[in-house]
Amino acid sequence: MPGIVKIFSYKDIPGENQVGGIIPDEPFLADHEVHYQGQPVLLIVAENEDAAEEAIREIKIEIEPLPVITDPREAFKQGKLLSPSRKFVKGNVEVAFSKCKYIFEGSTESGGQEQLYLETQGAYAYPTEHDSVKIFSSTQGPTQVQRTAAMVLGVGMNKVEVDVPRLGGGFGGKEDQASAWGTMAAMAAWILKRPAKCIPHRMEDMRMTGKRNPYSSDYKIGLDENHNIIAYEATFYQNGGAAADLSPAILERTLFHATNSYNIPHVKVVAHSCKTNLPPNTAFRGFGGPQGMFVIEAAIDHAARSLNIAPDLIQRKNMMDNGDEFPYGQIVSESQAKSCWDEATDIYNLESVKKEVDWFNKQNQFYKKGWALMPVCFGISFTNTMMNQARALVHVYSDGTVGVSTGAVEMGQGVNSKMLQVAATCFGISPGKIKLESTNTTRVSNTSPSAASSTADLNGKALLNACNQIKERLVNFIKTELTDNEDKTVEIKDEVVYINDEASIFNWKNLVQQAFMKRINLSAKGHYATPYINFDKTIEKGHPFAYHVYGTALTITTVDCLRGTYKIDAVKVVHDFGSSMNRAVDLGQCEGGIVQGVGWMTMEEVVYNADGKLLSNALSTYKIPDIYSVPKEIEIKFLNTDGNDMAIFRSKAVGEPPLMYGIGAFFAIRNAVLAFNPTATIPYSAPITPEKVLMALYK
Repeated sequence: MPGIVKIFSYKDIPGENQVGGIIPDEPFLADHEVHYQGQPVLLIVAENEDAAEEAIREIKIEIEPLPVITDPREAFKQGKLLSPSRKFVKGNVEVAFSKCKYIFEGSTESGGQEQLYLETQGAYAYPTEHDSVKIFSSTQGPTQVQRTAAMVLGVGMNKVEVDVPRLGGGFGGKEDQASAWGTMAAMAAWILKRPAKCIPHRMEDMRMTGKRNPYSSDYKIGLDENHNIIAYEATFYQNGGAAADLSPAILERTLFHATNSYNIPHVKVVAHSCKTNLPPNTAFRGFGGPQGMFVIEAAIDHAARSLNIAPDLIQRKNMMDNGDEFPYGQIVSESQAKSCWDEATDIYNLESVKKEVDWFNKQNQFYKKGWALMPVCFGISFTNTMMNQARALVHVYSDGTVGVSTGAVEMGQGVNSKMLQVAATCFGISPGKIKLESTNTTRVSNTSPSAASSTADLNGKALLNACNQIKERLVNFIKTELTDNEDKTVEIKDEVVYINDEASIFNWKNLVQQAFMKRINLSAKGHYATPYINFDKTIEKGHPFAYHVYGTALTITTVDCLRGTYKIDAVKVVHDFGSSMNRAVDLGQCEGGIVQGVGWMTMEEVVYNADGKLLSNALSTYKIPDIYSVPKEIEIKFLNTDGNDMAIFRSKAVGEPPLMYGIGAFFAIRNAVLAFNPTATIPYSAPITPEKVLMALYK
C-alpha cells in the first residue's frame, strides 16, 4: 500500500523476541499465541500515521480462540502462576488463634487503576554512527529501555543511548512498560536507518498497557478480650495479567506492608501472583503496598463492627513502637506512628468531629456523614537490594557554571528542584549557575528507575558525593595555594569564599578560574549505595528498608442517600516529612497522592468483560477525580521531627506514602451508608462507586 515502509513480525526481530524484565515471559511481538487483547502482533512502519492506520484495516489475523481467564482465583485453581508464591511468617498463628477470644474472617476486593499520565507512552529514535541508535523515551527507567532495546536488536548496551528530558507523568506506568514502545521505535530506526516515532493514542495506550494490580484477598484476625490484635492471617490473589512484568516485586511489597502501622505478634501472610488473560499489570504509585493495607484495615473494621466498638479504638491500641518487629524481621526504629496519630486526633479535634457527625446524622434523613482514620507506615527503598544504587556526573566549567547529570527522571514530582538544591547547597552558589542535563544512559549508566519513592534519596546522595569530591579539591587548593595556613577553615557561602568565617577576596567564579589554571580536576562521578539494607528471600527475613514514613489521615464524607452519590468533605493529615528540604514540592506530592488514592478507592473502576476486552477504555468510561470530586478541604500538617540520616538532607521520601491516605475515603463512605441503614450489607470491595453505594443503602 502507498506509504508503507515495512511490516515487522516476530520473524524479523534481529535479536531476542523478549521484553520481560524480572522474568523473560513476554514476547516483543506475539509469535505462536496471543495472550491478551491488545498484545502487539505486527509493527507497521509507514511514512505517516494515516497510511499506517489504513494498513491496519486491511490486515486480517486469524486466531483460534482459547479459554479466557480474567479472575485471579480461577487462575490459581488452575495452577496458573507467574512466579512462585511467597509467604511471610512471624510467631505461630495456629497456636495464637486457638487462644483468641474473638476471631473474624472475610474477604476483600481491590480494583485496578489506570495510571492516566497526561503524556501517553511513546518514543522516537534515530540511527547514529558505529551502527548504534539513540532513543528519546517517555520512561521512568532509561536503563531498562536501553537493556530491552539492546536485547531485541541483538547488540551490546553500549550501542543504545537513551535520553529522557522529562515526562508528562508516569505514576509507575512507565517504569517497565515504556521499554516495549522505546524498542519499537529503536528497531525501526536501527534496521531502516531512518528516524522513527511510536506514540499511541490515549485509547490505544489504555487498551494495551497494564494497570495497578487488582487483588482478591482473604483475611482472618484474632483479638483478645482487651482488643489487642493477637494473630493475623491473609492470603492475597494478585491479578498479574498475561506476563510477569513487575508483578512479582509488587507482590513482595504487598507482603511487606500487610500489617501497615500495627504490631501484631503472630502473622502469616501468603501471596500468589496469578496469570490471567489481561494486559500485564504493572507498577502504580504504592507498588502493592496499598493493596495490602486495604485488607488489614478491612479486617480491623470488620472486627470493630462485630464488637460494636469504633475501629479507631483497635487501630490506636495496636500501633507499633520502637523495638517492635515487622513480619519480615526488620526492627522498628524511629517510629512516628503514634505521634502522627495522636497529633492528628488532637489538632483536628477528633472528639468534636465525632459529635458533629452524630448531630448532623440525627438532623438529616437523606444525607449522612461518615468519618474514618487511616494510618500509614511505608518502607523506603527498592525491595530488590541491588537496585538501591545511583550515580551522578558533575562538571564545574571554567567560568563557574555547573553541569549536573543524574539518573533521576523528572515527571512532575519535583525531583529536579531537589537536585538543584543539593548542588547549590553543597557548592554554596546560586541555582541559576547550575544546569540540570537530561537523564542520559551515556552520561550516567546503569540507573535504577525513578520509582519506589527513592529517586531523590539515591540520586541526591550520589550527586552530593560528586559535588563533595570537587568541593574538597577546591578547599584543599585554597588552603595550600591561596592561604598560608592549612589549618584554616574554609567555607563557600553565597558564592563568596570565607576563611575562618571572614569573607575573603575570592568568590566562586575566580576561585574556579584559579583552580582551573592550576589544573585542578573540576569534574567528578559520584556513587551511592544505600548502606545496611539486606533481605534473604530464602528465609523471608532481613532489613529491606532504609527507613519508614508514617502518617495519619482523618477523612470526612457526606452521602446523598437518595442518589448514592457522595462528597469528600475533608482529608486532614499529619505526615512525617522528616526535615523537609522543599516544603512546596513535598506538599504538592502529598496533596496529589491523597487525591489519587481517593480516586482508586471511590471512582476509578477498571472494567473488562469475560473475554478480557477493556470496557473502561476512554475518559468517558473511566472516571478520575475532577475539580468537583476532589476533597473540598485538604489540610496537611508537617510532623515536627529531625528526619533520618538515610534521607537526603534528612528530608524523607514523599512520593508514594500519601496515596494510602485515600483508603480512608472508602471507610468514611461506608460508615455514612451504615448511618443511614445500620443493617446494610456492604462488602469490602473497592472502588466504592456511587452504584455500589446506592445498592447498599437499600439492601
